[in-house]
Amino acid sequence: MANPHSADIVVVGAGIIGVACALQLARQGRQVLVIDAQAPGMGASYGNAGHLATEQVFPIADLSILKRLPAMLFDPMGPLRLDWTYLPRALPWFVRLLLNLRPTRYRRTVAGIRALNEASLGAWQRLLRSIGQPQLLREEGSLLVYEHAESRTALDALQQRMQQQGVPVAFWSAEAVHTAAPQLGEAIRGGLFFPATGHFLDPYQVVSELVSAAKALGVTFLQRRVVDGRVEDDGVSLMTDKGAVTARQVLIACGAHSAALTAALTGKRVPLDTERGYHLMLPHEHQRLPFAVTSLERKFIMTPMADGLRLAGTVEFAGLERPANMQRAWQLHRLSDGLFRQPLDAADATPWMGFRPSLPDSLPIIDRVCDAKVLLAFGHQHLGLTQAAVTAEKIAGLAGGEEVPGLQAYRLERF
Repeated sequence: MANPHSADIVVVGAGIIGVACALQLARQGRQVLVIDAQAPGMGASYGNAGHLATEQVFPIADLSILKRLPAMLFDPMGPLRLDWTYLPRALPWFVRLLLNLRPTRYRRTVAGIRALNEASLGAWQRLLRSIGQPQLLREEGSLLVYEHAESRTALDALQQRMQQQGVPVAFWSAEAVHTAAPQLGEAIRGGLFFPATGHFLDPYQVVSELVSAAKALGVTFLQRRVVDGRVEDDGVSLMTDKGAVTARQVLIACGAHSAALTAALTGKRVPLDTERGYHLMLPHEHQRLPFAVTSLERKFIMTPMADGLRLAGTVEFAGLERPANMQRAWQLHRLSDGLFRQPLDAADATPWMGFRPSLPDSLPIIDRVCDAKVLLAFGHQHLGLTQAAVTAEKIAGLAGGEEVPGLQAYRLERF
């Protein structure tokens, strides 16, 4: 019988998670339609740090955030920034974040992040091989460096915590660091090397290659804004700025913009907020680093890519509406001063800001609700790129009616 709907399943969101899910769903023989207000990959997926961050198994904040609150409010260039005008809206979210730092919930969060991260590298290997593009991922590890003698205690404590969580990690002396990355400056005293990580040469190209593979399987992409939706007896109806779309199922994977549609379809209001992240792309820096390097004290990451060196990091809580403060992007270049033997070339550099979708327990929602008519895949905070491929595998299972094990921690019902 002909399908009376626009598609078997509509994916709302054309970022890395939505596109990866669409490809896996199409491989099941499903008729898939992807809708996004922007062109594929032009949201947070365009400008992320490019780091496959399997080592980052801890929540986005710990109890030290209380000590840092004054700096968050008064230092506009600090690594963690809370906009004064956004404080009333952000306060309930931060209260929930603090409640999730209680021991039992904290351990549950770490276990949930670790479970996804441990499966992420293998999932990405399978996905990239399946589209004939394994070279887009460099599996050469990553490095966290420190400069000050007093930071060694914190570094050792972090290494111990990571080893307790089964994260592959090794301490590197200053000599080992400079042997592997000779352009780093003499101020570097050593660091932690994470061998089971990697970096993407061009995150946007990764999305583009997945889009091409999905289109080859018949996936359709529409650039529209979804403004409302409702669950019907035989599926889901979505209202867009260019008309209605219907499907047997819908997958909400539109990142920081997912809360309103989730509420409309499920009746659940999820405490989703956004970490505004910035990057500065240096197009004339191609040979500085062999892998991604993060500074412990300066709290930002530098990732070598096909188009240059990307400096990324900092977190800003200011919501979805306020204009970007691009001085935060340019601040990343100033943070690099002294890390290299020769200063980085910022000529023709381009700044960027994007929205990372974050829930107060630092875990995503990966679920099937409303009699399997609504699927959910959002809230991956700064691990969206890392966890995209494994999330797509799990969503494909859920969409096909499977009982996918190990998803209890990511259920919508926890809210």
